[in-house]
Amino acid sequence: MIPRETEVHPSIEGSRDADGFPPGSAKEPELSVVIPCLNEATTIAGCVEKALEAMEEHGIFGEVVVSDNGSTDGSVDAAMRAGAQVVRCPARGYGAALQWGFHQARGRYLLMGDADQSYDFSLLPRFVKKARDGHAFVMGSRLRGNIENGAMPALNRYVGTPVLTWVLNRLFGTRISDCNCGMRLIRRDTFLDLDIVSPGMEFASEMVVKAAVRGVPIAEVPIDFFRDRRNRRPHLRRWRDGWRHLRLLLWHAPDHMMTIPGLIMLALGLPLVGVQLTGPVSVAGAHFDIHYMVLGTTLSLLGVSAASLGMVVGSAMPKGMVRHVTLLTRLHRSFTFDRVALVAGVLLALGFAIDASVLGYWLYHHQGTLSPLFTRLTLLGMLLLAAGVQLGFSALLLGTTGSAIGTTPIRALLAEVHHHTSNDSDRIDPLL
Repeated sequence: MIPRETEVHPSIEGSRDADGFPPGSAKEPELSVVIPCLNEATTIAGCVEKALEAMEEHGIFGEVVVSDNGSTDGSVDAAMRAGAQVVRCPARGYGAALQWGFHQARGRYLLMGDADQSYDFSLLPRFVKKARDGHAFVMGSRLRGNIENGAMPALNRYVGTPVLTWVLNRLFGTRISDCNCGMRLIRRDTFLDLDIVSPGMEFASEMVVKAAVRGVPIAEVPIDFFRDRRNRRPHLRRWRDGWRHLRLLLWHAPDHMMTIPGLIMLALGLPLVGVQLTGPVSVAGAHFDIHYMVLGTTLSLLGVSAASLGMVVGSAMPKGMVRHVTLLTRLHRSFTFDRVALVAGVLLALGFAIDASVLGYWLYHHQGTLSPLFTRLTLLGMLLLAAGVQLGFSALLLGTTGSAIGTTPIRALLAEVHHHTSNDSDRIDPLL
């Protein structure tokens, strides 16, 4: 039969009915296998066929949705002939294609996998079984399964993926073994709640990070991983995409990356400043002079800067968007514009008073040489002034950011991020 076209909502967010399905869609498939595609004519049919065969063999009612990202090599026709439904994603990028496919798919569960035949779609029943057992998010693990020789470069297998996974587990409290695995399943309603926006390869990391931040348990199943069966260079760029994954992890952990290091520097710096105010100190034969007060001032300034920025990000972002340290919850709640501005004002006043008194003393005594005590007081005044200015700007940033986020719904932000998408898209059902 001639393929029929079904109108879909132009936004990547898409309109949904009460059950979260696209309007006019056939409801209740249990599983949608979503495959992003960009010039995969040599491999896409094999992926589609294997997924459909696995669903038929195990009695899983589902569909295969290929989200095409602008293929020009016949990938669309190959996918349709193999039995897939094809949706055309107008925004370029791995993450954009998956988001588009997820929003147009109809299944209760959404399973993603690459189109290069590196993932074995015949293993999808493992994911469905976990989902039926109540797991909302199921990750595949290549490192706990079998990896074909040449399928994963040694640097990725033994350094890149383990390091990124360790960082993820350390920052977000997850317990997974392979954060970069591209074969995973997630419940439709869970995915829609995550508000994922990344258009590139970091989409996969954002999914895990936001699931962890929002307390979604993550299960794992071992899978097999095979060599890329395409006859061209893969889309993945090792260093660029690895960095994009890492930076996304760091962005979503402001307490770990800014607040806690800042508080540690303050805890080290302020005592050094305090004990040096009255003069040099000797401890167990070690002599500490004004140089350590300079070190303490530097650490304190860095600490105020890092901690205040971390608090701004943590306090201004909506709940569930970034990872918070439980011990700092009360501090985040008390970090408001009015309180921070008050503390900044007090610090500025104290710093100005100290440095003004030193200047007055110097002028009164005919601009002569000052004792080391006044040098120490000057350093203290400079520290208070600088800390006050930093906190003052942080208060302004907190107020501005909080106001902007408070008046702009997250759905509107998503729509703005994807504003460049076109007004029309085609959903093409398979040849029957």
